[in-house]
Amino acid sequence: MQTFSPLCALLWLLFSVNADLVERFEDVPECVTYFYKDKVPDWGASTPGAARLCQRFNNRYHFATLYDTNNRIAVYSAYHFQPSNGGGREKRWFVEPQLVNMSWQAEMKDGYWLGKDHPGVYQGERQALNEDYTHSGFDRGHLNPNGHHPVPGRNATFTLTNVVPQNPKMNQNAWRIHESQLTDLFRDKCSKAFVLVGAVPSVDNWIVKNNVKRVNIPDYLWNAYCCVDNNGRPIQSGAATARNTEENWVEKLSLEQLGDFLQQFSNQPVGELFDNCKA
Repeated sequence: MQTFSPLCALLWLLFSVNADLVERFEDVPECVTYFYKDKVPDWGASTPGAARLCQRFNNRYHFATLYDTNNRIAVYSAYHFQPSNGGGREKRWFVEPQLVNMSWQAEMKDGYWLGKDHPGVYQGERQALNEDYTHSGFDRGHLNPNGHHPVPGRNATFTLTNVVPQNPKMNQNAWRIHESQLTDLFRDKCSKAFVLVGAVPSVDNWIVKNNVKRVNIPDYLWNAYCCVDNNGRPIQSGAATARNTEENWVEKLSLEQLGDFLQQFSNQPVGELFDNCKA
């Protein structure tokens, strides 16, 4: 038995490394399905320090996140809408263990208990921590909203890699109302809805802790969706943007208009967020 134990340990490491933090979303069949036609958009792909997360909770995937480890906010999260079955809000905030050490577990975990498993190891070099948001004046604003999922997918949205510092007035008013309107649209009109929700980072606006720039405060939030019928044919699409301020206003756009908006913040072509999603 002792002869094979190092080999078993190596095999465990190899398989665990590729379970959550992945080189390409396309390499994980269960994960790439969160993108329309299994096509990952070009938007954000060249972000320095980008990490691709297949968000795992309760030993299954629930959505995908392109995460900016330098700004410590998500570029976007991609998900399927599912009607919520209630269940309240998750009281824990999760972190991604493999953003600390690639040999650690693939599943998101409460940062407190991860610290108990690995005492003395700093978790926040490549991701935001719960204490970054405490007394910051900003909400932990979901990109992939918990209200667009039943349990346990609802719980999985409470990972800090799926939130950004969001102005409380905007998060709790106009953006919340917009998410509720999308809930009604997706539930009543779509057989399936593919959704992307992202943030545009600021040039130099941060949550600062102990004189260290910890979490970038984005200038804008945006989302986009593609609804399909039972045969997978697109029947409706749309998008929206909102300034991350007390302006408290959501501007609704077409996918083409959103592409033009995002182009302002990139020196590379935005490309299609959804491959030919035209009704």
